[in-house]
Amino acid sequence: MKTKQITYSILLAAGVVTISCGKSWLEAKPRGQFLEDQYYRNESEAYNGLVAVYDVVGWQGGGYVTKIGTMDCASDDHYAGGGGPNDITNYQVISNYTLSPSVGPQGELWAKGFSGVFRANVLLQKMPGVPMDESLKKRFTAEAKFLRAYFYFDLVRFFKAIPLLTEPVAPEKMYDVLQVAPEAVYAQIEKDIKEALPELPATLTLTTQAGRATKAAAQALLGKVYLWQKKYAAAAAEFAGVTGTPGGMGPYGHKLFTTFAGLFQLANEFNSESIFEISYTNTSAGGWGCVSCTEGNVLNIMTGPRGYNRKDATAPDYVSGWSFLPITDNLFDAIKDDPRVTATVANLKQLEADGKVTYQKGHMNTGYFLEKTAGRESFKWTGAGNMELNFPKNMYDMRLADIYLLEAEALLMSNGDLTRAAALLDAVRDRAYGDNLHRVPLTLNNIKGERRLELAGEGHRWLDLVRWGDAPAVLGPRGFQAGKHEYLPIPILELENTKIEQIKEWGGTK
Repeated sequence: MKTKQITYSILLAAGVVTISCGKSWLEAKPRGQFLEDQYYRNESEAYNGLVAVYDVVGWQGGGYVTKIGTMDCASDDHYAGGGGPNDITNYQVISNYTLSPSVGPQGELWAKGFSGVFRANVLLQKMPGVPMDESLKKRFTAEAKFLRAYFYFDLVRFFKAIPLLTEPVAPEKMYDVLQVAPEAVYAQIEKDIKEALPELPATLTLTTQAGRATKAAAQALLGKVYLWQKKYAAAAAEFAGVTGTPGGMGPYGHKLFTTFAGLFQLANEFNSESIFEISYTNTSAGGWGCVSCTEGNVLNIMTGPRGYNRKDATAPDYVSGWSFLPITDNLFDAIKDDPRVTATVANLKQLEADGKVTYQKGHMNTGYFLEKTAGRESFKWTGAGNMELNFPKNMYDMRLADIYLLEAEALLMSNGDLTRAAALLDAVRDRAYGDNLHRVPLTLNNIKGERRLELAGEGHRWLDLVRWGDAPAVLGPRGFQAGKHEYLPIPILELENTKIEQIKEWGGTK
C-alpha cells in the first residue's frame, strides 16, 4: 500500500463506516459504506458503527498477514513454511529475523491496530449524540472502550513508542501526530478497561451476541496488561475475578471445556472456556479480488499440507493447503508424548510412512502441521466465492486455560497464594490427561512449559518469550538479537513526511 497506514486509517475513520463482518451477531445489515457525517443518527447506525470496530479484531491483511500467523512465525514452535523462501515474504523475514523497517509484517499489524483505534474513537465521539436507549448506549460505549484498549495493548507491545489518540484526527492534522512513552499508553488502556467494566454484560444470553465483549474479557485483558508491566499482584487479582475456583465454574460462568480436543471442533465454538473469540464465517463469499474483504479464516487454507492426497479412507480429510507454519521438530519433541499432541499436530510424516497419504514437501517442511487450524473437507462451505477464502473455523483470543496459567504465574511471581497457583496449574494438566496422576511441581519453568503445550499455535508463544526475557536464548539460533527484536520496527512509510520517529531498538531516537 503506497499510502501511509496510519494516514490511511485516519482518513478511513474520518470519512466512512465500513460494514463487512461475518457470522453470528456480526452479520450486520445492510453492508456497504456510509459517509460518517451523515451517519450515527439512530441506534441501528450506532450498532453498525460498533460492528465496524469489532470487524478489525479479525483483520486479515491483503498479504495474508494476521496477528496469530505472525506470532507463530516468529516463535520457536513454527517456521514460516509455504511454497518457498519467497512465499509471503513478510512471514519469511519475521521467521528468520531478517525483517527491516521496509519489509515485514509490521505494516499490517500497525494498520490493524490503528484502524481499530480510529473506528473506536469515531464511535465514542458520536455516541453521546445518538438518540437511543441509555442503557444500550452505555454498553456500546463500554464495548468501544474495551476494543480501543485491546488494540492499543497490541500496538504498544509490538511498537513501544506510538501515537496515543483518544479522539478522531482531522485530515489536516494527520501528519502531525506525535508518539508518547509506553507508560502513557498503558495508563490509557487501564483507564479504558476500568471505565468499560461496569457497563459490560456479565454473560451473553443470546447466541446472536457471541463474540462481543463481556466483563470476563475485560478483566482478563486488564490482568494481561498488568502482567506485562510486571504488576503481578494486581494481575492475579483480575485473573481471579474470571477464574474462580480452579477446575470449577468461574464467577461469569466460564469453565474448562471437558476435553482439550473438543476445544477445536466446529460444533463447540463459543464454549464455556471461550472468553474472547475471533469469529469467522463460510458465508461471506470472499474472493481473490479482495482477499482482505473475506470473513473466512485464511489460516485454515494456509496451514494445511500442500498437495495433500488421501490414499486411505481412514486418513484425515484435510484440504490441500499451502503448508505455512509447519511445526518445528523442537515443539514436536516436546509434545509428542503429551495427550494434546493429536489435537495440536497433524502428523503427515507418520501418515505418509503408514502409506495412507502423500503430500508435497513445502519450504522448511518437517512433516508436522498445525492441526488446530488445518482446513477440512468436512467444514461446510456455501459454494459462494472461493473455497480457499471461506473457511469458518474460529480462533481463540482468550480462553480460560490461558488465564489459569497466567494467574498461576502472577501468584508465583508475587509470592501470593501458592496453593491456589498449584491448583490452577493442576487443573490444566488434569484436563489434558483426563486424570490427576500427571501433576508437576509449581515452578516457573513448569508453567512456561505448560503454556507452550496448551496454547501451541494460538499466537501466544512469541509474546511469552519476550515477556519472560527468554527470547534471546530461545530464538537466538533463528537470528533474534537482544535489545532489538523484542519490538517490531515502525513501518518505514509511517516515518515519511510525519513527525513519527523510529524506536531506538531499530536505530531511531524513540
